[in-house]
Amino acid sequence: MKKEEFLNNCNQLLQSYKTGEIGATKMPEDSHPNFSDAESRITYFTLSMALNYQRDSFKLWEFAKKTFEDPETNSVFNLQKVSQMSEVELKNKLTKHKLALQPKKHIQIWKKISQTILENFGSFSNLFQEVNFDFLQLQSVVQKNFKQGFPYLSGPKIFHYWSFILGQYGGINLKNKEFIEIAPDTHIIKGSIKLGVITEQEADSLPKDKISERWRNLLKNSNINPIDMHPPLWFWSRNKFQFKLK
Repeated sequence: MKKEEFLNNCNQLLQSYKTGEIGATKMPEDSHPNFSDAESRITYFTLSMALNYQRDSFKLWEFAKKTFEDPETNSVFNLQKVSQMSEVELKNKLTKHKLALQPKKHIQIWKKISQTILENFGSFSNLFQEVNFDFLQLQSVVQKNFKQGFPYLSGPKIFHYWSFILGQYGGINLKNKEFIEIAPDTHIIKGSIKLGVITEQEADSLPKDKISERWRNLLKNSNINPIDMHPPLWFWSRNKFQFKLK
């Protein structure tokens, strides 16, 4: 496929996503609570995202919303209160609405990230101010300087998707967001095959970062950032490719 044709297909998908032609376009993260302040919003989308491994995303965010809106469990989104909780108390609160499915691992992830932020930055808001709202600086902090302090969130796939979610839902407008890579989940991979980015054989053999790299190379010098393609590809696949490219 010629690059011109490929870019034309990408633009068609982007446009169909904006107009609704692509089909249902409700993202799992669209269902979220009302937030009274920026810090609780960022904390909600960050800590919940850190538990998003091999899970039904719609269920994850449904359970996160229930946990946030329940006065008995809402405190898990307060870093200071989490730091003072015993593991038993944190476990009880995170499992009440099934936000945490792995009682030991998920509780440790939640606690560790909360402690990392609290001890080194004081708050998530301070973290973003310290990195000057710059994606590349944030990447250095999370994936290098404090990598052990951000379990799962520092992984290449989830880190890039989290950075995307911060912009879409967290109210964080990051500089250098053109460097955010597309995160190849099941739907992105299916869409990538459909567009000729990878073959079906490569879908099974290529590492996820190589698929992201291929997307970056194909979109180089275009007006499309790799992460811009995530929503349209995701819905195109989820809606069983009903939208037909012209």
